[in-house]
Amino acid sequence: MKGRETPSQFGGKGLATVGLYLLCLLLPLTLAQSVSARSLPDFTELVENNSAAVVNISTTTEPKSGRNRSNGLPFDERQLEQLPEFFQDFFRGPQSPFGGGPGGSAPRQSMGSGFIVSSDGYVLTNNHVVEGADEIIVRLNDRRELPAKLVGTDPRSDMAVLKIENGDDLPVVRVGRSKDLQVGEWVLAIGSPFGFDYTVTAGIVSALGRSLPSENYVPFIQTDVAINPGNSGGPLFNLDGEVVGINSQIYTRSGGFMGVSFAIPIDDAMNVFRQLRDDGSVSRGWLGVLIQEVNRDLAESFGLKRPRGALIAEVMSGSPAEKAGLKAGDIVLEYEGEDVTLSSDLPPMVGRTPIGETASLDVLREGKQISLDVEIGKLPEEGQERASATPDNGSGGPSSAPLGMTVEPLPEDVKSSLDISEGVLVSDVAQGPAMTAGIRPQDVITELNRRPISSVKDFREAVASLPEDSAVSVRVVRQGRAIYLVMKP
Repeated sequence: MKGRETPSQFGGKGLATVGLYLLCLLLPLTLAQSVSARSLPDFTELVENNSAAVVNISTTTEPKSGRNRSNGLPFDERQLEQLPEFFQDFFRGPQSPFGGGPGGSAPRQSMGSGFIVSSDGYVLTNNHVVEGADEIIVRLNDRRELPAKLVGTDPRSDMAVLKIENGDDLPVVRVGRSKDLQVGEWVLAIGSPFGFDYTVTAGIVSALGRSLPSENYVPFIQTDVAINPGNSGGPLFNLDGEVVGINSQIYTRSGGFMGVSFAIPIDDAMNVFRQLRDDGSVSRGWLGVLIQEVNRDLAESFGLKRPRGALIAEVMSGSPAEKAGLKAGDIVLEYEGEDVTLSSDLPPMVGRTPIGETASLDVLREGKQISLDVEIGKLPEEGQERASATPDNGSGGPSSAPLGMTVEPLPEDVKSSLDISEGVLVSDVAQGPAMTAGIRPQDVITELNRRPISSVKDFREAVASLPEDSAVSVRVVRQGRAIYLVMKP
């Protein structure tokens, strides 16, 4: 009978075996951590090489005469004395937004960031950083403070160009190409949030080509780089140390950074810079249409297999679009051979097109794809565009339809106030397809299922020919603006 190993005899081998086993387990984890650490970017060299060309911008705005009365307040001293003491202290105090006490308003100061793009002192920043400023001071990385003059601004893109006075042999950034950016790519910002100069934050590109309601001509870069007040106008770098954007806005519900920030693509920014530097103003291409997004229901009603394109809700009178034959209800699918996936894709495409150049559009009209050529015009000043109007073709008495709404002939005062001359007025909406579609009383219906509506008679005929159990489009004018809604009878 063979003897068994005692614990003492096995102990040495057992410990060695356990140690080897643990080493095999821990080695891959250690290697993985090492590889992971090596894959994270090191921004130190990038920051060291580019900080000198990033600047802090401080502005001073003097109170405008006539804005207030005798004391910098929105009311006189006698009225102020009638307020409770708490309010008197607020309006007279040094932190008052109206400039303090009876001696007059105090100058308003603000700050932001920017960067130098030429050795003779041209600086790019945001328009809202310097808007209305009477004095602009640029502070460099070496703590020099130099006065700067405003070369020009472009509120539509929130861009401003400054020129450092007596600037010579200044450090400059390297300008990259924003069109080469990819979602997920590392980016870095340098700026002065809350006045903390040369703060560096990093993140990734979250999305490209974002459209914001206030800036339709800028396809913003969305990032998760921490941006706060004071970062505005500062540069956004890629890992090659090239500027690919200008940090401009954040989306927030708290007033601070919430993980969503937006930058102006440097390709667009440099185009604006060159025009402001050379001409003092910016010219953009103009089509002359109001557009809206194509959602799933609209795509179904217009015969598209999937939502895409820019739906033309209105064509401006005398615009390049009208001259080229574009109509309300057309869906622009391609512009110069480039797909229009979202309606927000179209304005930047048109805006970048040189004025007077002919552009080709692929358009879906009445279920058929056609091509149109349009000579691009110059974008007019804001508020100068007027909607087109076409003759009225008849009238009739009020009509109630199984759609859940009542319509009547378009009154003369409504025609005048909305600057239109065709359509029917929705006088009442009850439970039914119309209410579900979002139609409201006082809407003006100008088109139903892609048929023009000029009178109540037209409306009745269009309703009678509606397909069953199928989505149909309704074009309405609401508060002076045309939109398309989808109704399912």
